[in-house]
Amino acid sequence: MTNDSALPEGSLLPDAERRQKLRKIRAFRDGFSRYGVGAGGLGVIFALALIFIYLFYETFPLLKPVSVGVETEYTVPGDEVPAPTLHLTLDRYEQIGARFSKSGTITFFDANTGGVLERLEVPTPEGERITAFDRAESRRSLFVFGYSDGGVLPVKVDYPQTFVGGVRHIHPELSYPLGDEPIRIGAGLVEDYSALAVVEGRGGYIVAGGTEEGEIAMALFSTRRNMMTGEVEIRRSDYDLPSLGRPVRQILLPETLRNVFVIDDRGHLFNFNIVDRNNPVLIEEIELVGDGARVTASEFLVGSRSLIVGGSDGSVRQWFLVRDEESGQSHMTFIRSFRGHDAPVTFIEPESIRKGFLTGAEDGSVGLHFATSSVTLAMKSVSDVPVARLAMGPNNRRALVKTEDSDVLRVLAIDNPHPQTTLSALWGRVWYEGRGEPEFIWQSSSADDAFEPKLSIVPLSVGTLKAALFAMLLATPLAIMGAIYTAYFMAPAIRRVVKPSIELMEALPTVILGFLAGIWLAPYIENNLPILITGVILFPLAVLIAGFVWSRLPQGVKSLVPSGWEAALLVPVVILTGWIVVTSSPWIEVAFFDGSMRQWFTDVGIPYDQRNALIVGMAMGFAVIPTIFSIAEDAVFNVPRHLTNGSLALGATPWQTVTGVVLLTASPGIFSAVMIGFGRAVGETMIVLMASGNSPVVNFNLFEGMRTLAANIAVELPETAVGSTHFRVLFLSALVLLVFTFLLNTAAEIVRQRLRKRYASL
Repeated sequence: MTNDSALPEGSLLPDAERRQKLRKIRAFRDGFSRYGVGAGGLGVIFALALIFIYLFYETFPLLKPVSVGVETEYTVPGDEVPAPTLHLTLDRYEQIGARFSKSGTITFFDANTGGVLERLEVPTPEGERITAFDRAESRRSLFVFGYSDGGVLPVKVDYPQTFVGGVRHIHPELSYPLGDEPIRIGAGLVEDYSALAVVEGRGGYIVAGGTEEGEIAMALFSTRRNMMTGEVEIRRSDYDLPSLGRPVRQILLPETLRNVFVIDDRGHLFNFNIVDRNNPVLIEEIELVGDGARVTASEFLVGSRSLIVGGSDGSVRQWFLVRDEESGQSHMTFIRSFRGHDAPVTFIEPESIRKGFLTGAEDGSVGLHFATSSVTLAMKSVSDVPVARLAMGPNNRRALVKTEDSDVLRVLAIDNPHPQTTLSALWGRVWYEGRGEPEFIWQSSSADDAFEPKLSIVPLSVGTLKAALFAMLLATPLAIMGAIYTAYFMAPAIRRVVKPSIELMEALPTVILGFLAGIWLAPYIENNLPILITGVILFPLAVLIAGFVWSRLPQGVKSLVPSGWEAALLVPVVILTGWIVVTSSPWIEVAFFDGSMRQWFTDVGIPYDQRNALIVGMAMGFAVIPTIFSIAEDAVFNVPRHLTNGSLALGATPWQTVTGVVLLTASPGIFSAVMIGFGRAVGETMIVLMASGNSPVVNFNLFEGMRTLAANIAVELPETAVGSTHFRVLFLSALVLLVFTFLLNTAAEIVRQRLRKRYASL
């Protein structure tokens, strides 16, 4: 052997020093590549982990437990002349409390210390006393006093603000929407009301009163301001309801002014329809509690659609009106019950802006409940004596608790920002107000202040799967069959044109596809629905006929077309078939669908929306085809030639080789292509946003729309309040989407690896 130094001059091999240097360079490059690729992979994992952590961070407050505790307590701010407490309230900032007493004095005090800020007097006729009291919804700050002579006086409490030196000052004021003189309702002969009610509805103010004899009187006051003089004109209409014949204990007036609910001394509720106020109709009589118990407290939730009833057995139940489709009447229906108290319920206090409420009981316990999610959030004992009065602040962060036979007023601190987001409310069927049955609904906002947010994620999840499913039904067979033909049968020259052209389709912005689908394709399909039927039938049939004709042509004719160029002959076939499909559409509609297939769908009970799953499937399928085609084509094209040549040499036909060798070997790559395409379809936003109609429905009807998780986030996140429940649930939707795609891709990778291992021996 000769050493390196013995190599002849001019040799092509480098000397030993040069080879050593090249080895070091190669080792550096190998190491850089190895660790660079590894670092890149770790970086991707780290980035995904950060995204997951951030989404979970924004979602975590939904999981925070509710807390209720006594913040402070002090002596009940009293009147100059001691009198029983009728009512307690808190202002919108939960800094000023108000105590309504039976003497007609309203004492305003500092909610933090109990110090008296101001006292205002409600006008009381000389020689008369207050015998009845009621309030409207707390967000209205409307009250009514009843006097011993039968007069009633509606009163509003306002909290006007002034700013001096950047400091807010609030000076409570009283206003009288119907005048500062007591008015009489009904015949005006009543000297003492056992129950009063007042409501400010769409038609004006309604004041109603009931007596121990069961008589019920009602008056509607409509106000109109003169634009020229500024004077307020009050118009009045009196109505009498049928007598109950039993003592009236409570009257409940919803803001719709379509019904009046009256509860007697037995705890029975009477539902009167007052749409025709001159002819009130008793619709039903209901036993609210049952099992020998009696009604001890009842109150409307915000919006006056749901009635919360507390019983002497400690039970807490929710009722609201449900429309009977057969009779057209709405009936009070028991909806759900909540965790009860161990003693009779004494007071119910609803929240001002949500469907939550507090309950107090004779054992001194206070319960915090939320109606929509059907859950009792907290149950706390605050005293050993019965709870007499409760007041919930408008921001739901503070509450006042007054117990019987006690001069102590307790202030509760409440941390309950997201009561709507239980698992049952997000993922289960919920019976919402005004609905005929429990449903999955997403409806996050409304023009009504008393709206009950419906935040079920199920319609969005179903819509996501629905859009992806129909897109894949169109894209998968076309993309995979096109990839097989292009990679295995097509001539190299035409493949070099076709493959880049299809891959170039992926660069088309999806917003353009969505715009075209929503503006042009959706109305075109609606006006030419028969092309869906004729297209599905004629296109495959035309291709099969063309193939059959080609197979029967003489060999001399077929030899005129170079091998691999046969697909070009299908271009005119497809164009001609498309022309036939389009031009025959009007004739088919006239012959089989009475001139309108769209109307025919409606007549047979099939809902049809112009922007629907079919349009989304076509547009999104067009967007997904390049992804699946490119990856699948590479997988098929890279099947080793010795496998296909060996199969052909053993006598297999090209088609047998494809089905028996090529597809099996390329199956991991084809499966990966399908999963990547499905992942893109799941996360697609703009096409669904512009072409689906954005209807969050739970069905897989091809002719109805949907709303996906991604599209919903894009639509609603810019409009929601940061930190709100709606905001958090949108981040939860994003987390659900991320977890879903992660699990899907993980399962796909496991299947791909098993396929690769199984067919590696080929």
